Amino acid sequence: MKMRNMLLTALVAMLVAVGCAGSQTQESTGEYIDDAAISTKVKSKLLVDKDASGMDIKVETFKGIVQLSGFVESEQEKLRAGEIAEGIDGVRRVENRISVRGT
Repeated sequence: MKMRNMLLTALVAMLVAVGCAGSQTQESTGEYIDDAAISTKVKSKLLVDKDASGMDIKVETFKGIVQLSGFVESEQEKLRAGEIAEGIDGVRRVENRISVRGT
């Protein structure tokens, strides 16, 4: 009986570990939490920066890659948003897909 319980416990532990593991197309639980923190930090910095339109910029993060999208008034705002994202710890790369209005 004790051996059966140990085997059952080991099986459950393996299933939990596999369920929490990441892949190329899916984040692990830890990666999801890290990415959520990165997105929050980027968005917060965009909102307080006087040279970036934080309200009009969407931030998404997947495995440390930050994607910026939305609309700004100038190329300078777009570049500033990218600089802010690049300056956050944990960011591996920034994909700046922000569009400048009127261009």
